[in-house]
Amino acid sequence: MGQTIRIDDLVDGQKIRGFNLNLLFWSVLVLFVDAYDITVMPFAMPTMSKLWHVDAGYQGYVLTAILIGMQAGSPLLGSIGDRYGRKVAILLGSVIYGVSTLAVIWQHGYWATIVLRFCTGFGIGALLPNAIALSCELSPRRLRATLVVLMFAGGALGSSTPGFVAAWILPTFGWPVLFLVGGVLPLLVALCLYFALPESVKFLANRPERRGELLATARRMRGDLTLGEDTQFESTVRSRPGGGLGLKQIFGSGLRWITPLLWVCFSTTLMTNYFLNSWMPTLFNTAGLTPEHAALASSLYLIGGTVGGVLISLLLDRFGFVVIAALFVCAPPAIAAIGASSVSYGELVALATFAGLCVLGAQFGHIAAAGLLYPTQLRSKGVGWALAIGRCGAIAGPLLGGQLIKMGLPMQKLFLAASAPMVVGAVAAVMLVRLCYVRLGALRLSDVPLRQPRNGMWLPGSPRAGD
Repeated sequence: MGQTIRIDDLVDGQKIRGFNLNLLFWSVLVLFVDAYDITVMPFAMPTMSKLWHVDAGYQGYVLTAILIGMQAGSPLLGSIGDRYGRKVAILLGSVIYGVSTLAVIWQHGYWATIVLRFCTGFGIGALLPNAIALSCELSPRRLRATLVVLMFAGGALGSSTPGFVAAWILPTFGWPVLFLVGGVLPLLVALCLYFALPESVKFLANRPERRGELLATARRMRGDLTLGEDTQFESTVRSRPGGGLGLKQIFGSGLRWITPLLWVCFSTTLMTNYFLNSWMPTLFNTAGLTPEHAALASSLYLIGGTVGGVLISLLLDRFGFVVIAALFVCAPPAIAAIGASSVSYGELVALATFAGLCVLGAQFGHIAAAGLLYPTQLRSKGVGWALAIGRCGAIAGPLLGGQLIKMGLPMQKLFLAASAPMVVGAVAAVMLVRLCYVRLGALRLSDVPLRQPRNGMWLPGSPRAGD
């Protein structure tokens, strides 16, 4: 009789090698490309708005269409990932948003653009919850937070890329080049992912009909083990019928406080991030900066976010939510200072970079935390719902910014308004610190204890046994 291996032992016993680096590379590339498409519109807006003849208030609806699409796509395509596999959902989402982004080049009227940006967001909605779930389920427990946050650093780099394209290529080729890049790249990446991206072994372990794929993936993951055809894999995750919205499960027992507090953190960081990301190029341009300087300063906000992601990846597994709470606390004064009339261009760039470090560092941190706090069979659904609720804040950010700009508020008040949600988020983050550290007695997020109620789901509460 062949050997029996627990899936958790198979995953957690890994040493970092080619399998993990391959997963990290493709995960970074997936989020790099999707972040490009999310943030490309503000850099095309100054030119396209002249074609539409609409003011800042109506421009805000174009900016939020992609966020509404993401809000719809995250829970729906997150559930597809739980039922049919993380890889399937990621490929499907990549094709949807690649095609719809390309279509903007030929259908760029005001209403057509809103519809296409919604479709782009719907496809992108599949990527975050499923990429997080896939990384968590294929990475050793001791390094999960680090690898998930490093993955999101790729997203921050992708967000900064439209600014550089706008500064250096757009003057020559015009606004369509922004969407040409944003449409072709995800289709090429999807083709590569079909061959290169592994499926989650924790997902495959509950699908007997896919045993061959499970064995092949396990052999790639653990080249140090001899896994014969008769090897048996024991899963600690019970298969659960798919379907439903999952709200009862993600508010169950020990998650009843974790879920709403995470939702507040998601909403506030996304509101602030999309307020800043959507309007900084326009505000800096209005303040007298050249389009090139405005685009570069806005991109450095996102470069700061990349630095914040790397910082979080180094500290999150060791210090947990304390690091995230600290970034929440530092963000409001940094954002408010950007709008001060006395700052020089150099000081503005430095403040924008530090604000990006705080806002996006906190955002990446709590996304990684969500991936660790939810159990495997609820991970895509839990993260998908958190992202969907967070998109309410993301949608409100650009709309609020557009209305405040339309009212003629000065720069100082505009950036003060952008900083306000982070104050609310800081309160929620501190409460999560207290919950994880005091009530659950966990120093690191990977140590948050889980208990197993009668329905077989691992939830926060008491000693943990494998996830």
